[in-house]
Amino acid sequence: MQVAARSYRAWKTRLPALRAIEDARVIDTLRSLKDLDSKGRPRPEILYGRRKMTVWLRRNGFPEVSKHTVDRLMRDEGMNGLVRGRTTIPGKDGKRAADLLNRNFSASAPNRIWVTDFTYVPVYSGVVYVALVIDLYSRAIVGWETSTVKDTEFVEQCLKMALWRRNHSKRPVHKGLIHHSDAGSQYTSIRYTETLEIEGLEPSIGSVGDAYDNAAAETVMGLFKNEAMAKGSPFRAGALKTENDVIDIVFHWVHWYNNARLHAALGHQTPEEFERIYYDENFGSLPDAAAHKTAA
Repeated sequence: MQVAARSYRAWKTRLPALRAIEDARVIDTLRSLKDLDSKGRPRPEILYGRRKMTVWLRRNGFPEVSKHTVDRLMRDEGMNGLVRGRTTIPGKDGKRAADLLNRNFSASAPNRIWVTDFTYVPVYSGVVYVALVIDLYSRAIVGWETSTVKDTEFVEQCLKMALWRRNHSKRPVHKGLIHHSDAGSQYTSIRYTETLEIEGLEPSIGSVGDAYDNAAAETVMGLFKNEAMAKGSPFRAGALKTENDVIDIVFHWVHWYNNARLHAALGHQTPEEFERIYYDENFGSLPDAAAHKTAA
C-alpha cells in the first residue's frame, strides 16, 4: 500500500492521544498487581472486581478514572477479580440463648455487637480450624484463632484475643455487648456461656442449621475461604502442609482485610478507616476520650 511521505512524517511526529497515555498508566498499575513478592505471591488487590478496582485506582493516583475505562482495561488484561461460588452441630441438651439480632446485622457503634463463627482448612497433616470474631459496626475482624481441634477452648481463645486486642487498642469493650453465634455445641457449652457472663457479654444464638441467622459471620468466612485459602490466592505461596502455614496466611489476610481491603458496605472504606471516622466525629481523635465517655 502506497503511503505519502507527508503522511508518514506526520504519523512519526504525532504525539500519542491523551487517552492512550492514561490507559498505559492504568495498565501498568494493573499489571504491577501481578508482580510476585519474595514468596511468589501477587498483590491482594488482584482479587478486586471492576467496581472495587475503580475505587482502589481512584485512591491510588487515578482520581478521575471511569468505571468504563477500568472495565475495558481489565478485560483487555484478562483480570476478572474473584468470583465467589457449613455445618452446625447443635448442643445435645438443646439449651441456648435467644436470638437477639433476628437477622438485623447492623450496629450503631463499635463494640456493640460482635458475631463469630469458625471454618476448616484442609492441610497435608489433616484439618486446621479457623475462628473469627467480627464487629458488626465496621465489619472489622477483632479476634482470630486456629486449632487442630474444634473444641470450646478453641473458640474461647478467639474471643479472649478479641477482648485483649480491643482493650490494648484503647477501644475497650464494656458490659452489655451482644455476642452472636450459631447454635454449635462449642458456643452453647456451659464453659463458653460462663465465659460470656464473666466478661459481661450478652449471648445471642441463631437457630440450628440456619446460615441466615448468622449471615454476617458466614459472609466473612466465605471471603476468608475464597480470598485467603483458595488455590491461586495471593496469600498462598504453595501447598498447605501444617497449621503454621495456615497461621501465616490468616495473620496477613486479617491485617489486609482490616487495614487495606475496601468494603462496599462501608462506602468503599477499610474497617479501620470507618472506625477512626466514628471516633473522630463523636469524641475527637483520641480513643481515650471515647473510652472515658462511654464508661461514664
